[in-house]
Amino acid sequence: QQHQQAQAAAAAAAAAPGGSPNEIDEVVQYIQNLQTPEGRETALLELSKRRETVPDLAPILWHSFGTMVALIQEIVYIYPQLSSPGVLTANASNRVCNSLALLQCVASHPETRPLFLKAQIPYFLYPFLCASYEDRPFEYLRLTSLGVIGALVKVDDSEVIEFLLKTQILPLCLTIMGTGSELSKTVACFIVQKLLLDNAGLQYICHTAEKFALVADTLNTMVSGLEREPSSRLMKHVIRCYLRLSEDERAKEQLQQNFPSSLRVDMQLTTLSPNLHQSLKDDPTTTRWLQQLIANMQTHGQR
Repeated sequence: QQHQQAQAAAAAAAAAPGGSPNEIDEVVQYIQNLQTPEGRETALLELSKRRETVPDLAPILWHSFGTMVALIQEIVYIYPQLSSPGVLTANASNRVCNSLALLQCVASHPETRPLFLKAQIPYFLYPFLCASYEDRPFEYLRLTSLGVIGALVKVDDSEVIEFLLKTQILPLCLTIMGTGSELSKTVACFIVQKLLLDNAGLQYICHTAEKFALVADTLNTMVSGLEREPSSRLMKHVIRCYLRLSEDERAKEQLQQNFPSSLRVDMQLTTLSPNLHQSLKDDPTTTRWLQQLIANMQTHGQR
């Protein structure tokens, strides 16, 4: 059976060339090692290191016999350890993060992305995104899981947006935007931004007052947080989300009622608070977005 698995991995590697011959041979060996309990942890680590150097690692992983099953086994196996912060160890978290990193690789590749969605693999990430504990092992799982979803939305693909709108990814991201670490908030906000930038996503969020209010309230909370703790990377995504909402007439009308007072400033931004100014420092793109947002909101207010 191991010989058959090795042949399957080699065939997948041959069908998806990329990387040096020696590296491909190593990848084939590590994929074979995934099938043995004693070799799996090292194989996960070594394969995750090769995501950048083997361009077609994703098709190799997907088409190799038993590889995706092994990755999902790793993820499901750790679910019971998510019940309380004292149970999940750093080593167990790192091991699953390596599995998630390989899933991110599969989610990023144009050949395997549709297969990834068809298999509905993002649903396996729910427990990591739902976990609210702030311990570092939980944060790593949460952040790496967000990275998988971020990889899906990074390339503009209407099928990806359509799939995600049918899941709980939006409310989960909104929760993380309100409670997570700065980095988790940033990736979650990026995902929401990409959902909004798609016409179907914008219509979905603006379709009901409840969904819109949830998004607007979360963005409002984030602006309050930025007034306390500046963050240029977080500010960028928050302002882009607001700007996209302001481009929809119905959303702009609702937004006018729930727009943070700290962003109701003049076009020159002279009345912007010091911390929000700091979040815009050396970022002409976000500054331009904010000025356009202010213009959009003022245009509505003058009607």
